[in-house]
Amino acid sequence: MRKILVTGGTIFVSRYVAEYFAGKGDVVYVLNRNHHPQPQGTILIEADRHQLGDVLRQYEFDTVLDVTAYTGEDISDLLDALEYSGQSFKDYVLISSSAVYPETAPQPFAESQQTGPNKYWGAYGTGKICAEEELIKRVPDAYILRPPYLYGPMNIVYREAFVFECADQNRRFYLPGKGNMKLQFFHVRDLCRCIESILDKHPSSRIFNVGNAESITVRDWVGLCYRAAGCTAEYVEVHQDINQREYFSFYDYEYQLDVSEQKELIESTIPLEEGLRESCLWYRGHKDEVARKGYIEYIDKLRGVHSPSPCRQKKN
Repeated sequence: MRKILVTGGTIFVSRYVAEYFAGKGDVVYVLNRNHHPQPQGTILIEADRHQLGDVLRQYEFDTVLDVTAYTGEDISDLLDALEYSGQSFKDYVLISSSAVYPETAPQPFAESQQTGPNKYWGAYGTGKICAEEELIKRVPDAYILRPPYLYGPMNIVYREAFVFECADQNRRFYLPGKGNMKLQFFHVRDLCRCIESILDKHPSSRIFNVGNAESITVRDWVGLCYRAAGCTAEYVEVHQDINQREYFSFYDYEYQLDVSEQKELIESTIPLEEGLRESCLWYRGHKDEVARKGYIEYIDKLRGVHSPSPCRQKKN
């Protein structure tokens, strides 16, 4: 039984991580400002990570799972508070991002490649780089995980939820071009399995790219989302010179992570179709939690008329 501090704990990845390890029998503390419902089976430390003072002095942690560090200051303020409180944690795991790799670097991106600014991710990517650098400087034996697009239950980001909504409304789906751009995904439960493996095995490598080994085209991914929702997708190809982020939930940016080192942590990953079925089931019961964007409204305005077409129901 570990004593684990999880930063955040109320939104998607941090919430899933907190409940995953609480479900394993670990004592899980979540550090957040208590603005949202708390994860089940956890102990709340109500505080701002930038104004901790001696709040952490009354606790003991074996492990820090930092899911919500987006800048170097996020790292330094938490580490300062942990040191001030006399914490002697054994493991520190940072959930970073594939956004730390510059888009100009050779692909697939390997852990050994130099990090740098990425024009698509902007400040988010450079902030993650600063967080990594500060952590490595302060805790050289910490672990860093760099996932691609995360998905699964509790995901309030309007990505697969957008496609599920289109399917539920019997809409044709508007694709960027022919939909050949490829995306790489990783189920949030597989992320937790990687963290668990690190805590159990303590591998010698400190930085891991994590993700599904295979990428998938946008067209095929949308098709799997519709299938998870009980429909067969019909497409409209958008070839006009329009920023696809106006009507689609991903940047016009294709990249691939080399996740061969991940085999040291887990042997296999959840099949995407299975993971999307699980995601759709969660979405159907939590639609009001999704951070919805105006893609559908933009499409209808662009076309001048709301004209959904019935989807073909899957045959059993």
